[in-house]
Amino acid sequence: MDPILNPFSSGTRLRDMIRAIRACKTAAEERAAIRKECAAIRTSINENDPDYRHRNLAKLMFIHMLGYPTHFGQMECLKCIASPGFPEKRIGYLGLMLLLDERQEVLMLVTNSLKQDLNHMNQYIVGLALCALGNICSAEMARDLAPEVERLLQFRDPNIRKKAALCSIRIIKKVPDLAENFVKPATALLKEKHHGVLITAVQLCADLCKVSREALEHIRKKCTEGLVRTLKDLANSSYSPEYDVSGITDPFLHIRLLKLLRLLGEGDADASDSMNDILAQVGTKTESNKVAANAILYECVQTIMSIEGNGGLRVLAIGILGKFLSNRDNNIRYVALNMLMKAVTADPQAVLRYRATILECVKDADASIRKRALELVYVLVNESNVKPLTTELVSYLETCDQDFKGDLTAKICSIVSKFSPEKIWYIDQMIKVLLEAGSFVKDEVWRALIVVISNASELHGYAVRALYKAFQKSNEQEAFTRVAIWCIGEYGDLLINNVGMLDLEDRITVTESDAVDLIEITIQCHALDFTTKAMALVALLKLSSRFPSCSERIREIIVKYKGNFVLELQQRSIEFNSIIARHQNIRSMLVERMPVLDEATFIGRQAGSLPDAGSISAGSSVSLPNGVAKPADSLVDLLDLNSNDAPTPSSSGGDFLQDLLGVDLSPAAQSGANQTSKSGTDALLDLLSVGSVSGPVESPSAQSNSSAMDILSASKSEKASVSPLDDLSSLSLSSRTTSITGAAPMMDLLDGFASTPPKSENNGTVYPSITAFESSSLQLTFNFSKQPGNSQTTNIQATFINLSSDEYTDFIFQAAVPKFLQLQLDPASGSTLPANGNGSITQNFRVTNSQNGKKSLVMRIRITYKINGKEKLEEGQISNFPRDL
Repeated sequence: MDPILNPFSSGTRLRDMIRAIRACKTAAEERAAIRKECAAIRTSINENDPDYRHRNLAKLMFIHMLGYPTHFGQMECLKCIASPGFPEKRIGYLGLMLLLDERQEVLMLVTNSLKQDLNHMNQYIVGLALCALGNICSAEMARDLAPEVERLLQFRDPNIRKKAALCSIRIIKKVPDLAENFVKPATALLKEKHHGVLITAVQLCADLCKVSREALEHIRKKCTEGLVRTLKDLANSSYSPEYDVSGITDPFLHIRLLKLLRLLGEGDADASDSMNDILAQVGTKTESNKVAANAILYECVQTIMSIEGNGGLRVLAIGILGKFLSNRDNNIRYVALNMLMKAVTADPQAVLRYRATILECVKDADASIRKRALELVYVLVNESNVKPLTTELVSYLETCDQDFKGDLTAKICSIVSKFSPEKIWYIDQMIKVLLEAGSFVKDEVWRALIVVISNASELHGYAVRALYKAFQKSNEQEAFTRVAIWCIGEYGDLLINNVGMLDLEDRITVTESDAVDLIEITIQCHALDFTTKAMALVALLKLSSRFPSCSERIREIIVKYKGNFVLELQQRSIEFNSIIARHQNIRSMLVERMPVLDEATFIGRQAGSLPDAGSISAGSSVSLPNGVAKPADSLVDLLDLNSNDAPTPSSSGGDFLQDLLGVDLSPAAQSGANQTSKSGTDALLDLLSVGSVSGPVESPSAQSNSSAMDILSASKSEKASVSPLDDLSSLSLSSRTTSITGAAPMMDLLDGFASTPPKSENNGTVYPSITAFESSSLQLTFNFSKQPGNSQTTNIQATFINLSSDEYTDFIFQAAVPKFLQLQLDPASGSTLPANGNGSITQNFRVTNSQNGKKSLVMRIRITYKINGKEKLEEGQISNFPRDL
């Protein structure tokens, strides 16, 4: 058939094939057309027709660009390369670069052809070979052909020298050991006048400095002055049409020279001194109203900030970035913010001059600029400027977009916690943040605020009045509501009596009924979750003792929830109602003032706990303003703070006292509580039928203070079909000594809400040690123990042994467990693990299995440590625990 009539034949021209393929209306038609054309090309290849070889290869390249396989035509590339003519070689090398890569074994066959062409008399064929080698060179080809490329760096034609320099960059990246062969030819090219050769030579020298320390020292010693002179001539050169870009002479060469000078000046004072003048000249004389000029200025700033410091130069560089911040182009402003993040560590005072401009960028419409500016503000904050910067950020919090409010809130909370100069300012700022963005505040933040207020005894009255006034204006934010109702329940009597008035306060009149009204409004709000309503019930119970005149009204409010669908609220309602109506003799002791929460313990517990069951990384710590912890008045207080972000009601309504009192009912907590001596006249212990502790009676002053994190309990364990008041009889509680005789039985006092105490279990089983994890360099062993009366909780001691010959530093062990398990880690015995097993690190932790007897323990671990400053990571899963744990 005539090729003109059949568009898919070996004689079809490339343009006709392209026209036919583009005429296809569907993907199926296109695939059919490609199949026909590929079949025709295969036929031509089998016939070994040299006349149409170059045309077939051109068609294959177009088909390859469309995404269809063309591997059957790879050998045609080699045949074209072997042809004597320049047109065939050109299409062959083009096909070689497009259809093949360095991983193809076919390239082994082309090495000899490349070597011949690199030595060809025709400089254009030499250029083709250099282009191909620079694009697809493998390590083997680099070793074989490096001498030819090195020789071509001194070729008479500048275009060949330029291509050879580019090819040399590829070779030293593939085989860094060959770098020393190219150092002298590369430095010789730095004297070139031809800009094309010079720019490639500068780039080659930069890459040599990155891969070889010897090359860096040689170029630094021999070429620094020459490079400075070249940059000076370029900066002061007159108009040159050949290299002009927007009025700037060859900005590309400018940038390459600045990058190479940055490498040479970094860590070397002499080289840095030699380039100070030209950097100052480039930074001051280059105009900033053109894109090319701004690119040069940006590289100049990066070079100034990287070399050994000159104070005046750094001020100049930061001044350039300050001008960038005023630019209308968002890209330039983002680049400036990015660079200021690096500059702030070198000269924070110079960056602070542009504080107002940076704060304006926080309010920018572009989300990326807002986020980068906020990160920069966070870095700039210190003790001297925290107040004005925080004021600006809090004021913007009121008007910012919802998408940005989360990041902004997190940064403000971190700034206030870290740099707060005084507690009263901390309380004021946190109240503002909670009012504006309470839904974006993490639970650790509002809990930390409660800890701070608890520690600031002189500010109890001020805090509760400030919260009360703010609460009257808005109660939409749940985190703020929780803090407010906790403080009103705790310090309601101070609110009513205006105790602890400060000079800056205005006196307010609040009645007992007003305070109760506020809590009642909260508990009736449908938008609040059951945790907040549970805290409101606790606050009402406390106010029933602090406001005796409102006791009956409070009981009426509480009793409304005894039929609530949420079992947690129902259970609290029934038992609080019983306490108010029938047990006046113990109510005041149960709801007495909260003991001071120890800030250091709170911070340590937050840092040592895992954020959730699915995470392996350790939870972040919470910074609190400085304060002194005061001795605890009583262990027992009705505080509802849980470390779980979203507690889920169990089938039994939850562990009442663990939630209500915040007492950790794990074996470790019980054993700690049992160590507290009990006075024989302690009315609360007698009334609650708590077993006495053997041993001599200690005075109340000798009793240990309650830990803040015992109050702020790590987590709630699920216990099915157990009345919350069962736990009350199993606690050893320390309280003020009160002389009350004739203690009534537990069932009579609490209306029979306590169920029959559970039978004690025999937990004296000895569990064998296991090798939980072992690698070539590390061994982890677990030892198990249980305490009588608690079959769900297992105490585990982890022992780490270093099997290698290197010492491990900064040793950190982390673990994560499924949701049916709860994990509590104690601090490790150290952070340095000696080599060769000459010592060990131990770490204790507790695992509570809510599905004990049904599901076995399983754990994911992550161990990080450093060897000679280099960080290492080991991970694994442990599933070989004994079955009955």
